Amino acid sequence: MHRRRRTALVLTAAIAAAAPLLTACGSDAHPGAAAVVGGQRITVAQLENRVDEVRRAQRAAVPDETQYQQVVSSTSSLTRDTLHNMVLDRVLHHAARGKGISVTRKEIQQMRTGLEQQAGGGKGLETAWLQKYGIAPARLDDNLRLQLEAQKLAAKLGTDTSQPAFWQTLSKASTDLHVDLNPRYGAWDVQKSSRVDARTPWVREVTAAGGQPVTA
Repeated sequence: MHRRRRTALVLTAAIAAAAPLLTACGSDAHPGAAAVVGGQRITVAQLENRVDEVRRAQRAAVPDETQYQQVVSSTSSLTRDTLHNMVLDRVLHHAARGKGISVTRKEIQQMRTGLEQQAGGGKGLETAWLQKYGIAPARLDDNLRLQLEAQKLAAKLGTDTSQPAFWQTLSKASTDLHVDLNPRYGAWDVQKSSRVDARTPWVREVTAAGGQPVTA
């Protein structure tokens, strides 16, 4: 278990090393798009709605105006982080589906139940995911599905998330999907390891298969 926890910590690095260059997609080519993944647009409106979900949840959790502004300041990269997560979701889902991997509602609920026990209840889990990872309560199950897909994909490959086989599978999925990022949100040149605009801490601390939250 301890080895699995250690290797899970490198999932973010694995994804960064695997994905191809997310090139800038100008507004002329994809008007209104924050990103294009597999020919499907993630619109600016969709991105803004997702960010608003997080801000509303943060506001509800921190009613004091001064404290709320501190939260906003500490999560100033939320828009770019959120877009990164939305793209990553599609890339990993594509890779998992290509290997015949699926995640059931029961599996998500089992993981959630285990995490809720660790967090002192459902509300505690939602608050923890919101504060630590910028995941709105309404998106918690989606995030758990993503983590389960990552676990199953690594297992299917007979490896773990620290190994090249996992990276290469994500790289192929990203290539297949022809991911383009609107330049207003930055660009991701993995080959040069330069300017990763968004962080995905919830992937860095991806949950172990046993349902225990992994910590650094």
